[in-house]
Amino acid sequence: ITGESGTGKELIVQSLHSQSDRAAAPLIRVNCAAIPESLFESELFGYEKGAFTGAANRKPGRFELADGGTLFLDEVAEMSSSSQVKLLRVLQEGEFERVGGTRTIAVDVRLVAATNQDLERLVAQGDFREDLYYRLNVISLKIPALRDRPEDIPSLAYTFLRKFDQKYNTSHELSTAFLDTLLDHGWPGNIRELENLMERLTVTVRDAGIDIPHLPERISAPGTVSFREKYPLNPCY
Repeated sequence: ITGESGTGKELIVQSLHSQSDRAAAPLIRVNCAAIPESLFESELFGYEKGAFTGAANRKPGRFELADGGTLFLDEVAEMSSSSQVKLLRVLQEGEFERVGGTRTIAVDVRLVAATNQDLERLVAQGDFREDLYYRLNVISLKIPALRDRPEDIPSLAYTFLRKFDQKYNTSHELSTAFLDTLLDHGWPGNIRELENLMERLTVTVRDAGIDIPHLPERISAPGTVSFREKYPLNPCY
């Protein structure tokens, strides 16, 4: 799954998992950028008691925890070269050993990877293994930026409004002019930026109605065409 930061790649993974025949099994998330190279193998494959200093007990890795379910590798382009080799071996053979162990372990895992980088460019530069890229790239989904799908903005705004109204025990409505303004904004932070904006307004706006004056200055002025004219059949409203 590829797309700019904040476009909702993790939400896509959650949806894929929850609507599949693996929904009853775990969805295990791994942020590849947050795992040091020295810990990558033990985090993904687990380790045996005494495998290294501090390994007081056996610990299953993320692959074992995801058995029967889905393993989500976020920011997969951030993996080091040695970590890429270790992941490739597991994907090729379908089995692994815990660090410090000798028993081969086979698991049934659906692997989903995501990145906001151009993997083909990284492969051409030699920064990402070509064989791993083709091993991962069985089914590819590109999530468009929010600015390229403005018809989703009003429904997302209402979704986040209801979410945060419930969280903070508040009640708000959105004006037509407010929604027009959201349509004209470029949303460089994509869905994450919109979600953060709606949480901020839910917390700070005391009035029942959220309108243009409540927006931060960086949000542009509304255009001349109403969102109801652009998307008159959207049942969300």
